Amino acid sequence: MKKRKITDVDLFIPCFIDQIYPQTGFNMVKLLEKAGLTVHYNPNQTCCGQMAFNSGFWDKAKDLGIKFLNDFSNNRPVVGPSASCIGYVRNGYQELFHNTAYHLDYKNLQSNIYEITDFLVNVIGVTDFGSVFEHTITYHDSCAARREYGLKDEPRLLLGKVKGLKLVEMKDTHVCCGFGGTFSVKFEPISTAMAEQKVQNALDTGAEYIVSTDSSCLMHQYGYIKKHKLPIKVAHIVDVLASGI
Repeated sequence: MKKRKITDVDLFIPCFIDQIYPQTGFNMVKLLEKAGLTVHYNPNQTCCGQMAFNSGFWDKAKDLGIKFLNDFSNNRPVVGPSASCIGYVRNGYQELFHNTAYHLDYKNLQSNIYEITDFLVNVIGVTDFGSVFEHTITYHDSCAARREYGLKDEPRLLLGKVKGLKLVEMKDTHVCCGFGGTFSVKFEPISTAMAEQKVQNALDTGAEYIVSTDSSCLMHQYGYIKKHKLPIKVAHIVDVLASGI
């Protein structure tokens, strides 16, 4: 049963999805349309500004934030496949725009932008797409999803509806994989060691795939997997949910 009657949504495609994993974006459209929604895409959208903000370039982050507010100003729910980016918009924009001329704009968007698993489970109440993914997977809780956005059981609830899928929890699933945006560049040895630990925990489960809500974490882990030729793959949760439909 749907929790909220929504007919139209705006699609937010983060940089990693746009530049590296575009199929995840197309699969998100497939899911939203399967849920009975009309999906709108603004081709003028660009980066939300998270990297600039986290790197200390707040003036640049503010410029990108103003553009983002203007690109998504039609009051439709905004849905995206990244807890990291959307968590930043919800929380970082408060640092940039509180008590400014954009205060009301950011407050409106803050309450109307959603990571896709949260949107599906808690906003429209759609959890079963008839998906089929006949593999054993383990789930990685990204730092942004768990701590900044506040995702809890939503991804696992959705994965539990996928036919043929077996979820095996890894040790320390909530521990950081070492990506952390520019952290992986500035502190490469530490970042690599954290990826090694995360991937080893996943391998210990016997899973075929590591699944997460954040492509940035998956990209980081895949880099370690590929370099060391390890027998495990990665998959965004959107791609798993879109499988077989």
